Amino acid sequence: MADGEMKAQARPIYTLSGHSLVGDKRTTPIRGDLADISLAGKLFAPHYAVPMLRTGIAPVTGIHAEAHATSMPVSALMHGEEFAVLDVAGEWAWGYCLHDNYLGYVRFAQLGDDFDATHIVSAPATLLVAAPSTKAPVLARYPMGAQLLCGAPSECGKYLACENGFVPLAHLSEIGSVEASPADLAEQLIGTPYSWGGRSGDAIDCSGLVQLVFGLRGILAPRDADMQMADFGEDLPEGEGLERGDLVFFPGHVGIMADGEHIIHANGTAMAVSVELLADAVARFAEHDEPILARKRVSI
Repeated sequence: MADGEMKAQARPIYTLSGHSLVGDKRTTPIRGDLADISLAGKLFAPHYAVPMLRTGIAPVTGIHAEAHATSMPVSALMHGEEFAVLDVAGEWAWGYCLHDNYLGYVRFAQLGDDFDATHIVSAPATLLVAAPSTKAPVLARYPMGAQLLCGAPSECGKYLACENGFVPLAHLSEIGSVEASPADLAEQLIGTPYSWGGRSGDAIDCSGLVQLVFGLRGILAPRDADMQMADFGEDLPEGEGLERGDLVFFPGHVGIMADGEHIIHANGTAMAVSVELLADAVARFAEHDEPILARKRVSI
């Protein structure tokens, strides 16, 4: 959709009534000049826009705080995930991810027409190859979390036809049919580089790890650690022991328990997803009055 077409949709005038209260700025689709039409009559904006639904077509699309490549990354859109575009200016689109409503700017060229993905990469990563053979040239790399539209198996039964190429069946799961637990999936990502705003098998941050591994099991988590602490899972009673898969929240950080004593987390100390004693992780937050802010369990 061209800039002019999008602006034409934003011209209706709405009357604001009642209180005008902005919610979380990370997930409330409003900025100084524009808001999602769903907010008309609730929050004031000079213009309101009808969102245009697009889908990530790059293996991973970075989501930025501002419309330039050197802006801080805030999240990432995986291949096959939907993005609601509210404005396009030059090469950048502003809008939000449909799975968590998280706002930001993405390169418009990395968005395409919507498609119904059938499979998700449930291995740390996979390769799209030109033919169903271990000797075929590589066309692309898709990290854990990428969603693909796949067709029939190859004659050998080891590959699925996907994205004008072939992907090893062993790296894929049908969407909604991932059997591995979130802790199992997190362990597969040990060694994945830490990157602020990352949420894929290529690069990931602490809350991105939680969102990714629970999302593969069909359990949608908010994007950031404070959001997860507020609205994801159930608090453990005081004195109840931690179990595999439980979440532990620190100031600005979150991890997944591997067992009662070890935690898996994407962290800036190792600059990767690592597993260590919970006590060692707690020690790094010793300057805080409460190193552990919450302990939560998510029903699977």
